[in-house]
Amino acid sequence: MDVLADVLAALRAGTPVAAHTEAHAPWGLRFDHTTGAAFHVVLDGTAWLTPLPGEPGFAPVELGAGDVALLGRGVPHAVVSAPGASLVDFRPTRPSAATPFGRVSLPGPGARATIVCGAYRLRRHRPHPLLRDLPEVVHLPAAPGRHAGLHAMVGLLGDELAAHPPGAAVVAPSLVDALLVYMLRAWLNETASGWSAALADPVTARALAAIHGDPARAWTVEQLGAAAGLSRAAFARRFTALVGEPPLTYLTRWRLTTAARLLRETDRPLAQVAAAVGYGSAFAFAKAFRREYATTPGGYRKADLS
Repeated sequence: MDVLADVLAALRAGTPVAAHTEAHAPWGLRFDHTTGAAFHVVLDGTAWLTPLPGEPGFAPVELGAGDVALLGRGVPHAVVSAPGASLVDFRPTRPSAATPFGRVSLPGPGARATIVCGAYRLRRHRPHPLLRDLPEVVHLPAAPGRHAGLHAMVGLLGDELAAHPPGAAVVAPSLVDALLVYMLRAWLNETASGWSAALADPVTARALAAIHGDPARAWTVEQLGAAAGLSRAAFARRFTALVGEPPLTYLTRWRLTTAARLLRETDRPLAQVAAAVGYGSAFAFAKAFRREYATTPGGYRKADLS
């Protein structure tokens, strides 16, 4: 069971947005809060990632060619040629319907920087531990020998957005989709706590794979411990310490996250959705869903489709 892929499939909402930005110093772009995760890829030149004036946030980060930054919480921020530069709102244009993403051009007398700026739409109701553990800024420098797959993806994306070769309208969105996975992989590989530690730990990873592989099963802590290869008590302590919540709390959260996805993406009757995530009746499922999402399953489905 690919737990990371399963989590991302449930959390993603709609298609990502991105723009190919060419700016000549001095320049500055303002990005307001997004409900998802923002990202910036420096293809050429240099830039600074800074919090917006007056906003609480992070220390400014200098970005060089090939660097990638992911703002997992979508905090307001700016990308600038130098700290203190004047800001304009990020407003990309699309030259034609065939262009997969927007473009931004900022003229000026100074050095040029070429950047891909974008955002992923993510559902944040009761954030999954993966999103909860993401820092405000994940900076992935283009250091030799590190994150080879990520930086190969960066090169491909830059080529597609800059040259618009035939088929770019199909290829570029797929590359941006894949870029999120590569960024998260790189972050998980460098982080030794929280969700990354849970996936890296063989015991907890086996339990997560069991839950994600069969969320409808009436799992007990003892059964999950046996699947992970530990006693009930030892497993419960280890899972809670790494994931940040007890095994059955995570199971309930994942069942309802999966149910929300089924409500969004299918027209299955509520009884079928309930059975698919381990509830014996539509009534019991609706009660649990309302407690989690503050609305009925039917109301959630209608709101998402409207």
